[in-house]
Amino acid sequence: MDAILQWFGANAGKIIFLTITLVAAALITKALSGLLRRVLDSTNMPSASIFINIMRVLVWVVAVAIVLKPVFGIDPTTLMTALGVGGIAVSLGLKDTIANVIGGFGLMLGRVIQPGDLVTVSGTTGVVKDITWRQTVVRERSGNEMVIPNSVLNTASLERLTPGNEGLVSVRFTAKGGGDTDLISRRIIARVQEATSEFAEPGSTPLVKFTGFSPYGIEGEVLIFAKPGVFLSTVRDAAVRALADADYLEQRAAIGA
Repeated sequence: MDAILQWFGANAGKIIFLTITLVAAALITKALSGLLRRVLDSTNMPSASIFINIMRVLVWVVAVAIVLKPVFGIDPTTLMTALGVGGIAVSLGLKDTIANVIGGFGLMLGRVIQPGDLVTVSGTTGVVKDITWRQTVVRERSGNEMVIPNSVLNTASLERLTPGNEGLVSVRFTAKGGGDTDLISRRIIARVQEATSEFAEPGSTPLVKFTGFSPYGIEGEVLIFAKPGVFLSTVRDAAVRALADADYLEQRAAIGA
């Protein structure tokens, strides 16, 4: 016990300095995080956690550099030299992480995407929830969250969508040959609109497009706009059921998305 008390007595100044520095770094990080969020929200700069994380790292790097010499007796210059010698090995081991960080900066500063954007990435559609150090989080309509490395986003097929396009449901059909296309179009719209009224975007009307001919008859598709929060599969199922027994359609041809 006496040895412990003697150690604390001899190092009291270092302990106090270390504690004050760590507490100050934590308070500064918290204050700057709130300030940075408000600044980003009030400007046209994209707001994402990558900027907050960089600020936090910088603050803690400065705090560590301050306490190294007086508390631990380590010269920051010597440490930086040692890190420089091993920098090549570290960079090789962390090349994927470095690529993701650089990719995140490219996405944000280039305003390619930002939180709130509606995007399609490699066939998956959702809203950008956040862009972090390593990855971008995209929330799908179903509620699932897709985590995509930033480096992948810079090379993958990326498409920004409007809310209307994201909720678009397409159902193909085949009308019997020789029929009146205008009459068929009106009858399809009436059926589909009634069947999907509770799932479709308020004020929207199904659209019918005829796309060509096949051995079965006249090919076409009906377009329905789903309202937010409704699964596209639900709208598609309702539309397919509405057209399944229509006598002016060729039921031998597949009806699908």
